[in-house]
This record gives sequence, structure tokens and C-alpha cells, in this order.
Amino acid sequence: MSKTPRAVIAAAAVLTTSVYLSGCGLFSNKEPEKIDPHQNVSYSLKDGTKTAVNAKKGQVLTELYLIDKNGYVVPQTLALPDSKSVAKQALEYLVQDGPVSNLLPNGFRAVLPANTQVNLAVKDKVATVNFSKDFKSYNAADEQKILDSVTWTLTQFNSIKKVKFKMNGVALKDMPVNGTPINAEGLTRAMGINTDTDRVTDITNTHPVTVYYLAQNNKKEYYVPVTKRVSNKAENDVKAAVEELVKGPSPNSNLVSGFMDGVVLLNQPEIKNGKVKLNFNKEILGSLDKKMISNEVLNPLVLTLTEQKGIKRVEIEVNGSTKLVSENGKSISEPVTRPENVNTGSF
Repeated sequence: MSKTPRAVIAAAAVLTTSVYLSGCGLFSNKEPEKIDPHQNVSYSLKDGTKTAVNAKKGQVLTELYLIDKNGYVVPQTLALPDSKSVAKQALEYLVQDGPVSNLLPNGFRAVLPANTQVNLAVKDKVATVNFSKDFKSYNAADEQKILDSVTWTLTQFNSIKKVKFKMNGVALKDMPVNGTPINAEGLTRAMGINTDTDRVTDITNTHPVTVYYLAQNNKKEYYVPVTKRVSNKAENDVKAAVEELVKGPSPNSNLVSGFMDGVVLLNQPEIKNGKVKLNFNKEILGSLDKKMISNEVLNPLVLTLTEQKGIKRVEIEVNGSTKLVSENGKSISEPVTRPENVNTGSF
């Protein structure tokens, strides 16, 4: 089902109102930039307590796009050994039966076939991945998931915007098992992830917008990016994304949305200097508190909108008022920013 009452969804929050970024630097051998890999990342929970995922000395926090029990490609932030080749290491941790085995959260699996060897070259923000012949031993059902996982794992790094694929040194024009075409110019996040074409009758007159819904595994919630196809007649992608959050995921998706029916924007979104300003009606507050926005509304909203180009912060108003608080009682009168990492820790 796509809508679930708040009593059922007690979503673990991954956002606070402060930025968890503290500078960035270049790795050697033309490896991509990574923002302060040794930071401690804190996330506010529903009851106001805090937990932290720590990158200890000799470790680096890295998002790996793994496959969950429902078949979705989902970011999971893990502390990996520090490396001069952090992007290549991230790929190596996507290999089944590889070094990620003891780190996998319950219900998740790696995406690349066992024994696959990878090499990586990065130039002009284009990453070229060269797989060994073992790469072609994957199941056909995983083909698009592999493209999604590799592309989104690599593009978490500031120095990578596009990803090209090779096998045994030969450029791949399509995937070797089921023939999924690969853009010769390289794949980007713009292609989407976990693409959902349900309810779409004419895909040629649509374009992709990625939103975040909630999934649950053993009473633990995590955020799943899903690319929806919206009409080319949509006024703007921010409004379209909000409408998709309110509409919710497909009925048989095993995903949920915390947005209640009737939530609408009262004005057109305003985007300026990396900030988007949204003015909602009171329905976004639910029925619990006249000033509180629940985590299962706030978090997917910020994750969704900061996925769009040029948006770094989200300012929220309700009927023109910014006197709002998050579920743990903290003021969100100032713009809310995206955390560096999503879905931290193991279950």
C-alpha cells in the first residue's frame, strides 16, 4: 500500500537542520573528491536522541548502492577501509562474495557477479569502468539494477558525473546478457534509478523525476529512490516531485509515503541561490501538531528536492508561516539541508 498512518511508520530520521559537510580534497591518482571522509555523521531520531555512524581512523564513509529484498537499488552507507582509490574500492564492494559480505545489512545483497574484477579510470569527470569477463555471469533480471547501482555509486563522488562501461577492455554498447543499451556518451543520475512506469500510458511524452519513499525491513525504515515519469506538460520538476510524493508509490511496490492526501503547494516553488522555498497548506502537518512536520514527510521531501540540479536547501512554510518544528522538536524555520550520507548503519 502507498499510504500508511504515522502510528505504523516511525521513520528513522536522516536529516537535521545543519550541514554535515566540512570541506573536500582530491585523492591521488586522479581519484574523485570526497567530502571529509573521516567525519562523524549524526542523525536525529524520533524521540530526540542521537546516534552516530563513525568513520574511525583508517576508514571512509561510502555509499554503496545495494539490492534490497524487494529488488530495489538502495544506498547504504558503510565504513570501508580508507584508500587512495576510494571509487574503485566502492566498486569492489559491490561484488558478491567479496569484501562487502560481512558488512551487508540484513535483506540486502551485492549487485555484481562473484569474482568480477574491476579497473577504473577517471578523466574530465567521466569514469570508465572496465570489468573482467566474469561480469557477464549476472542474472538477466539484475541487468538494469547493475547499471543503476554502478552509476549512482560512482556519481556520489564530486569528480564523477558520467560513467562508461567496458568489459575486457572493449567498450560496451549494450549489456552482455539481456542487451540493455548503454549510452555511448556515458550514464548519469539523470537516467534515474528504480524507474517506475506504472500509471504511465505514453512514456514518450514524459521525463524522469526521482523521489524518495520509505521501505521497512525488520522494523527498520530506510529511504528508497524511485524515478517516476511525469508529463512534459508539468509546470516544473519541483512541483511535479511534490505531487509524486503526495500521490505515493505504486500500490504493489512495498513502499510507503508519509504524505497525506490533500497536501498541496499554495504557491509556485521559488528557487534562488541553491534554495527552494515551498509554501504548503496545513494538510502537510497531519493531525498531531499544528506546527510539527513529521520525519516521514520532512526527510523524503528534502532528499527528493536536493536530488534536483541546483537545489541544496529546502525552506518550508505552512500558510506562509515558518514557525515550524521537526518531529524531535527542533526549529526548522531555517532552510533544511541534505546530509552527506543516506541510510547509515546495518540492521
